[in-house]
Amino acid sequence: MRTNRGFHLFFLAVVCFFTFFIHNEVIYPDIMEARNLTTAREMVEYDNWLVPTMNGTLRLEKPPLPTWVAGMIEWVAPDNIGLQRAAAGLMASLLVFFMYFLGARTTKKSLYGLISALVLCTSFNIILMGRTATWDIYCHSFMLGAIYFFYRAFESEGAHWRDFLWAGVFMGLSFLGKGPVSFYALLLPFLLCYFPIYRPSVKGKIFPLLIMVLVCLAISLWWPIYLYLYHKDMAMFVAAKESTAWLERNVRPWYYYWKFFLESGIWSLFLVTALIWPYWKKRIALRKEYILMVSWTFAILILLSLLPEKKTRYLLPILIPSALVIAHVILYWHEKAKNAGWLLGWDKLFFRINTLLIALIACCLPIGIGVYCFMLMGGGIGVIMFILTALLFLLSAIILFRAALKICPLYFLGGVVFLFFIVEAFMMPSIAGLFNNPEMKSIREVRNMEILKEIPFYYPENEELRIELVYEAGRRILPWNITSDTLPVLSMVLVSAESAEEILSDTLKSQVNMKFIGKFDDNRRKANTKRYSDIFVRYVTLLEMKKVP
Repeated sequence: MRTNRGFHLFFLAVVCFFTFFIHNEVIYPDIMEARNLTTAREMVEYDNWLVPTMNGTLRLEKPPLPTWVAGMIEWVAPDNIGLQRAAAGLMASLLVFFMYFLGARTTKKSLYGLISALVLCTSFNIILMGRTATWDIYCHSFMLGAIYFFYRAFESEGAHWRDFLWAGVFMGLSFLGKGPVSFYALLLPFLLCYFPIYRPSVKGKIFPLLIMVLVCLAISLWWPIYLYLYHKDMAMFVAAKESTAWLERNVRPWYYYWKFFLESGIWSLFLVTALIWPYWKKRIALRKEYILMVSWTFAILILLSLLPEKKTRYLLPILIPSALVIAHVILYWHEKAKNAGWLLGWDKLFFRINTLLIALIACCLPIGIGVYCFMLMGGGIGVIMFILTALLFLLSAIILFRAALKICPLYFLGGVVFLFFIVEAFMMPSIAGLFNNPEMKSIREVRNMEILKEIPFYYPENEELRIELVYEAGRRILPWNITSDTLPVLSMVLVSAESAEEILSDTLKSQVNMKFIGKFDDNRRKANTKRYSDIFVRYVTLLEMKKVP
């Protein structure tokens, strides 16, 4: 099994580099990134590492480990979005490597581990989470590591203290990443499937198992205990609010996740095909391992569907066993074609349907890019770059078509990886044009205005303030009761939805000097589009008390 491990790991490292790190700064930060990075910046600026705040308000909803990482990056390289996203990329890479190790361990085949890892790191939601400074990728990466060591410990004779200890450490780190999320969404489904299917012996493992739990609790609970002791009221309030949110916020029907397979992106049809359990259980040699991965996938889907609160990004953990399920089918096709020289009947039909569709998409990509860039956008990519990428896409299409027609599953997988390489290495800056507004006049400009240095920012408390504006402004923007007719400080900056001239009372206008700084528009999307909103348009005005003669 170790024959090709060195090459596999090197190849995965190269793939992860292009998947998660190349051009990772080209898209503007979204609301989740703005929240996380604002919290990290305030950790550094106000030295509140144990009790995080976001725009001056305690933010205790999420455990602090990912924010600590972001805070350290902020301390070393302030306001570096590329480096912040690289931290998420490292966690996504860790997830991919743990996938390789778990796949290779469960089947005793390193090739299966490589296939499952490549499928995972070319799945849509994994790429998205590995390219944005969000915290979901942390907890699930650590938890997959915990599951890998837990599996090793139970599938080996003896106590295996080291594996149990590592499992406990990674479980604890997962909790510090995002609380019990991954315990419910990834670990619990695995345990519910693993023990009935494998029926592992616990002989000699009870005490190491207890130590694993204690290590997990020690790492997980010290921060909540600290908050309970020193910020009890706020901690209890946040705990109650988060519990209520799971029941009352973003409530969706139980069948909301029926399109879960689409989260895997290019592998969606492969996943649907691979989940046809009655068909594959009679053909795949590694039957028990295949059944574990299929049941794990459906267990995650069922448990997530039981929760009233539902969001598509919560489906991230289901991509882990899904990649393992797809890998079983790809490996079966590979071994069948290698040994028999061909695929027959339904096997051949399934393979051709799955592969030819993707090959056709690759063939059509240059046309779509040309229409978008030159006809809809009027540019956005140079002619030489367009010709180069078009030729590369056509090359990938040839590879995919050839692999599909000649029944070469591994060559097809390599063609998919090559297709993603083209997009990530050459097309990401152009793709950013789909999401970025080139006409945006960001409030970020106030960071460089000397006249506003050391002057606090406020907004009318009766208005909604988007956290993206706080992040871009690079400082806290605190609420102000504008009807009080008094300034909270002698000099302040007002950030408002309407001009200060319109919203300030006559009494207050008679007491202050107003200097209009500018009107800023932080909409990520262009005007006259559905996602354009006035909530990102703000007037910035410097207010100073008039000197009494």
